Amino acid sequence: MDQAPDSPRESAGSHGLPSCYRHPGRETGISCTRCERPICPECMVSASVGFQCPECVRTGSGTGHGPAANRPRTIAGGAVVDDSFLVTKVLIGINLAVFVAVLALGDRFVDELSLIGYAYNPQLGEVVGLADGEWYRLVTSMFLHQELSHIAFNMLALWFLGRMVEPALGRGRFLALYLLSGLGGDVFVYLLNAPNQATIGASGAIFGLVGAFAVLLRRMKLDMGPVVLIILFSVVLTFVRPGEISWQAHLGGLLTGGLLALGMVYAPRERRTLVQAVVVAAVTVAIVAALIARTAYLT
Repeated sequence: MDQAPDSPRESAGSHGLPSCYRHPGRETGISCTRCERPICPECMVSASVGFQCPECVRTGSGTGHGPAANRPRTIAGGAVVDDSFLVTKVLIGINLAVFVAVLALGDRFVDELSLIGYAYNPQLGEVVGLADGEWYRLVTSMFLHQELSHIAFNMLALWFLGRMVEPALGRGRFLALYLLSGLGGDVFVYLLNAPNQATIGASGAIFGLVGAFAVLLRRMKLDMGPVVLIILFSVVLTFVRPGEISWQAHLGGLLTGGLLALGMVYAPRERRTLVQAVVVAAVTVAIVAALIARTAYLT
């Protein structure tokens, strides 16, 4: 168990913000409403007013009555767990495993799993793509990378953002946001890109985490500078490396992740689960409708 500080306030960090009492290296602008110690997104537990630290919740000063009411919850209502980065680590593991498979099996493996709308593949001697019913490509392309620099950059971004977003949302909500953001990025590619242009990579899902991170910073009234820098860096890369960066996937993932996060962290407490389910369902329906409409147009 982490040792609590002698005083309720920690020393200010490099940016003038106090550090989380459980994670000294993490600056934060949020404090426990009961003991007033500074807490980071991983440690904050939703309370009737503001947030509480895990220790105050465990000692019976939670938000309701009885064990169930006092159970630690994230800002979005998810369960607080010991390994708060588990889903992030599993996603990174899947991406790395698929990358090893690409190195072993070669371009043919990539051709069969990449995101492509509608095209004639001379190697297979047939038409391939989403418009031909190969909707599995929406998911497989999200875990597909060919170059070491590509997967290294994406996995570093996933590790950084996942460690911020997953503890704040909880495992289930984080996984739903990640996958739907990836699908949202794929849909924008399908709608706006040339049908015969293949696209791969986790960028759409990762930019969904960027959108969610921005919403969380806004919700906790913290500095938005890190998100602005990430977006500006992506815009610069798009112009520096035209044709190599899928701005459609970035934009689609960013909007999808931001919208989902808004529904998850701003849902009213008394109807939180219902509102979150409606938002997730509405985004899913919109994605499916866009896929059906584009497919009908291409065919």
